[in-house]
Amino acid sequence: MNITLFYHSILSDWNHGNAHFLRGVVRELEERGHQVQVYEPENGWSLQNLIEGYGKEKLEELKEYYPNIKTNFYTLDSLDLDAVLRDADLVLVHEWSEHELVRRVGEHRANGGKYKLLFHDTHHRAVTERESMAKYDLTHYDGVLAFGQKIRDLYLQEGWTQKAWTWHEAADTSVFYPHEQKDFEGDLVWIGNWGDEERTAELHEFLINPVKELGLKAKIYGVRYPDHARKALADAGIAYGGWLPNYKAAEEFAKYKVTVHVPRRPYVEALPGIPTIRPFEAMACGIPLISSPWDDAENLFTPGKDFLVARSGEEMKEQLKAILNNPFKAKEVAAHGLETIRSRHTCAHRVNELESVCEELGIATSKIYLTQKEQVLNEE
Repeated sequence: MNITLFYHSILSDWNHGNAHFLRGVVRELEERGHQVQVYEPENGWSLQNLIEGYGKEKLEELKEYYPNIKTNFYTLDSLDLDAVLRDADLVLVHEWSEHELVRRVGEHRANGGKYKLLFHDTHHRAVTERESMAKYDLTHYDGVLAFGQKIRDLYLQEGWTQKAWTWHEAADTSVFYPHEQKDFEGDLVWIGNWGDEERTAELHEFLINPVKELGLKAKIYGVRYPDHARKALADAGIAYGGWLPNYKAAEEFAKYKVTVHVPRRPYVEALPGIPTIRPFEAMACGIPLISSPWDDAENLFTPGKDFLVARSGEEMKEQLKAILNNPFKAKEVAAHGLETIRSRHTCAHRVNELESVCEELGIATSKIYLTQKEQVLNEE
């Protein structure tokens, strides 16, 4: 198939956690023989923050991990949709796109576009910023790919779309995989952005305070940490590493004995079943994971086996001690989580699901069947 994707950015993962999944999907699609074109806005905020903070050389480093990565920059003023979408079979527009782009692509589809058109939602704004999301004009879209059942149901209930599919994020196991562990540099590593104070209390309860009280050697990576957050880290003896390129996460996980997952409050309170990309990343890299509470309503994992659960700060301390003081337990949890990722939650699994959606929509089914048949022959 000829596939055109409108993303916020595929080049930058600065405060843009979706980049991991989007890159992995593109890689998987291309490996199956699909022709993929990515478009992202010129001067997008994530890419600009990356370049301003760390320089264009980081884009060269990215190519070491994704050698075939490429994008096309556009501005709304100069974007020629007739040219861009002339040969497209499938078009995906990511929800971090501007309202005008979403509307214009929909109108192009209605005015003779031969492709199928899907909107891709990977954020909690359908719940937390419903008014803004309701302004996306999806009238001429063939449906929505939503990264959780709750989001999918909301699009249908609100009448924002007539068709929607659940399409969870997953791990790109070509980049996120266990690296050989030689000597650990510390006990605990956490990779995540501070953000908009959506989980400040939770970060103190489940991460900062347990590290401080147990006297662990820990390091935290991420962006948008205000002064009060950095002070709290310093007071707890936690090293702050700033922004970490997403593709280097696997290398960092290998240097530590355990990591934790602290979901943002909107996911815990309003979006059960949606873990975000972070647990997928950690488990794919073979590091033991302990999570603060979230409702795995869609049975993606087996809590207690794929990862341990801590329902309070005191439980987090106990679970951390269980992992750090029992290497067998640590290996058992890590291995179980890794196997679940590899068997159910890779970008290859998600592309299988996307191809099933395409089949349902009647897109190039003969091409899809041929690709799947070739895969089976190769595996045999």
